[in-house]
Amino acid sequence: MPNPHNKVPGLPARRAALKLLDAVLRRGETLEQTEHSAMQGVQGPADRALARAIAGETLRWLTDLDALIDSATKKRLPDDAKPRTLLRLMLAQALRLDTPAHAVIATGLDLLAGGPRRLAHGVFSTLMKREARLPDVPTLPDAVRLRWGERAEAIAPGLIHPPEVDLALKHTAETEERCNAMGGVSLTPGHIRLPRGTPIDMLPSYADGAWWVQDLAAQIPPRLLGAGDGKRALDLCAAPGGKSLALAAQGWQVTALDISEKRLDMLRDNLKRTGLEAEIVKADAMTYTPAKRFDAILLDAPCTATGTCRRHPDVLHRVGPRQIGELTEIQHSLIMKAVEWMSEGTVLVYAVCSLEAEEGEEQAAWIDATFDLEPMPIASSELAQGIEPTPEGWLRTHPGMLADDGGLDGFFVARWRKR
Repeated sequence: MPNPHNKVPGLPARRAALKLLDAVLRRGETLEQTEHSAMQGVQGPADRALARAIAGETLRWLTDLDALIDSATKKRLPDDAKPRTLLRLMLAQALRLDTPAHAVIATGLDLLAGGPRRLAHGVFSTLMKREARLPDVPTLPDAVRLRWGERAEAIAPGLIHPPEVDLALKHTAETEERCNAMGGVSLTPGHIRLPRGTPIDMLPSYADGAWWVQDLAAQIPPRLLGAGDGKRALDLCAAPGGKSLALAAQGWQVTALDISEKRLDMLRDNLKRTGLEAEIVKADAMTYTPAKRFDAILLDAPCTATGTCRRHPDVLHRVGPRQIGELTEIQHSLIMKAVEWMSEGTVLVYAVCSLEAEEGEEQAAWIDATFDLEPMPIASSELAQGIEPTPEGWLRTHPGMLADDGGLDGFFVARWRKR
């Protein structure tokens, strides 16, 4: 009989993982959006982390998990059938998290209260007897492979594991010293990479504010503006603030603008911890009127965030043409506002953490064709070793790049100056 009181160890974590998957695959929500409600009843950080890991690995390998399930059923289970979702979770635990089969069964079948428990048990047991395996590299969903084209094959190897932890240093000159103290590796001055799962608040100098967490790719856009020397920079759509911190550390007088008070609070906390300064403005960029001239504008635009698929594999399954179309329109509007605020000599850096051409390369081509801006090609010397600009002088990163060193998020970045 199903256990109604969650007395089976680990059962609440599996139930939470099931809720997380359901929210992503049926309702199109993000893992972050649904986490609070899904985790009700889960006690302790270890079980919460387990629920996230089960859901994340299931989404990362979903196409391959489904292929295994289909190989062991006479009639294909519907995509939204609860037994299929449960089998996905069970197989992800056994094949990706090395959970013993008996523990998977003990914590899984109780989640099919009133459902076809015998079917789920039979399919799982059949696959375990066959010594079922996943491929070496996740198979991307068909729609994603079609969108990403020839790049998809290069991107997929970067999705095998969740990302490691990247830090951005306040003082670049301290890279070697702090890297040695933390036992990390550095892929470029001002950057340190640590193993995934590293407890951030326990690291040396956390309280001193010597660094902040920021993916290596996300560290690039502010660096492309160089030293500020007291000049003014607008970080448009700034929260949660990693790029504002970087600009302030580079000597810019930063105005950090965002519409979200909650996310701006995160920036305030990080400014206090690091001792850096920025003027914070809560406003809608579409109605904001700057009171002063800016020497540089950094527009890290709202986007589909498909470039973060290493850490947020839900984007592989909930982002499609509708979301891409809606966000490209928002990006168009923000670009037009940013250009409106530029005066002679102002530099604009446009960035998105997206792997979609519509949000990156096509936007840059539209800017070139629409506005009287001088392109400022990105040079190899401005980038970490192993990262190269495109022939157009833009930057395109993706999770499969630097794979031997742990990879990086997918970003598109381009730069112009007002003539």
